[in-house]
Amino acid sequence: MAEKSGKSLRILVTNDDGIHAPGLKALEKIARKLSSDVWVVAPEEEQSGSAHSLSLANPLRIRKLTARKYAVRGTPSDCVLMAVRHVLKDKEPDLVLSGVNRGQNIADDVTYSGTIAAAMEGTQLGIPSIALSQAFGFSGHANVKWATAEHFAPEILKKLIAAGWPAEVLININFPDVVPASVTGIEVTRQGKRDQSLVRVEERIDARNNPYYWLGFERILSNPPQGTDLRAIYEGRISITPLHMDLTHARTSKAISAALGSLEGPLKKRKKN
Repeated sequence: MAEKSGKSLRILVTNDDGIHAPGLKALEKIARKLSSDVWVVAPEEEQSGSAHSLSLANPLRIRKLTARKYAVRGTPSDCVLMAVRHVLKDKEPDLVLSGVNRGQNIADDVTYSGTIAAAMEGTQLGIPSIALSQAFGFSGHANVKWATAEHFAPEILKKLIAAGWPAEVLININFPDVVPASVTGIEVTRQGKRDQSLVRVEERIDARNNPYYWLGFERILSNPPQGTDLRAIYEGRISITPLHMDLTHARTSKAISAALGSLEGPLKKRKKN
């Protein structure tokens, strides 16, 4: 959707892989198929795994690269805030696009992801926001199939923008690790749950014979249920998952309220005394 109420759609593009990431270049191409008013505000360095963090204890520094492209020494959430409250304060964006991440953001990944976090920040600021990620398999980072995201994303985004979604929801899109011609479909999914440990801890020794540790993700195929983002990606489908910002679990809330109900009487009595 290149136009909005007769005016060009203003799009903010960001990521967590850094200002020079190939996925950011892919997302710029995608955004420009929707609008000519595209702005990029992304981290100076890679911020993968930063989740929804803000740089509260350190100053933020911003560097202007071109007329509409800025690098921020901070997290993805910092970038969205700097874009909306500083760079684009005179006219905020109509849409935030985050990605295209190098690697999928599905299942448990969404709680770690800086890509998802940037879309969360946009949503909190009242701006429709979408996270995009390109899965890659055991062949490694060098074989990331960016062409798949570039091929399918523009039409998917146009349809999502035209349909709209609730203000408290962000959209998480994942593209499978196949070439465009091998994509088997598009599925609206629910967030899955991995059935094995996500993170491993590697111990290494530095040049002074001191130990240090490196966190890494296990790359093991699981057997997730149908309808989940995991299953869709494993079977070559594009996964689209609406994520809700309200993390309250209603059923448990009711159960806890019932369990604690017996305390209300004594507490009221203490207040009167």
